[in-house]
Amino acid sequence: MAAAAAPASPDMFDEIVMAEERFHGEGYQEGYAEGSHAGVVEGRRYGSLHGAKIGSEIGCYLGFALTWQCLLQKCTDEKNSKKIRALDSLIGMIQKFPYEDPTYDKLQEDLEKIRGKFKQVCSMLNIQSDFRISTERSSLTF
Repeated sequence: MAAAAAPASPDMFDEIVMAEERFHGEGYQEGYAEGSHAGVVEGRRYGSLHGAKIGSEIGCYLGFALTWQCLLQKCTDEKNSKKIRALDSLIGMIQKFPYEDPTYDKLQEDLEKIRGKFKQVCSMLNIQSDFRISTERSSLTF
C-alpha cells in the first residue's frame, strides 16, 4: 500500500530515450521560427524590388503620354484627335491603377491592359516601343 501512495518518480531511462524526440521537436520549432523570419525579410525585399520596377514602368508610360498629349494639343485634325483620345485613355488607365493596394486581385491584368494600350499608342504615333528594366539602368528606346 505504501508503494501505491508514493509519487511516481520520472524514469531516468525514459528521459534518455525521449531526449532525441524532444530535441528534434525543439530544433524544428527553432528552425521554423528562423525560416519564417527569413521568409518575411526576403518577401519584403522581393516585393520592394518588384514594386519599384512596376512603378518605374508605369511612371515612364505616364511621362510619355503626358508629353505626347502636350505636343499634340495644338493639332486639331481628325488623325491627331484619335491619337489624343488614345493618349487620354492611357492616362486615365494609369491614374486609376491601384498603386497603394498590393492585394488588388486584378493588378497584373490591369498592368497588361496598360502595356497593351501603350503599344497601341506607340503604333498610332509610329514609334517603336522598347521598355527594358535592368539592374544597371532603365531605358526606354524610341
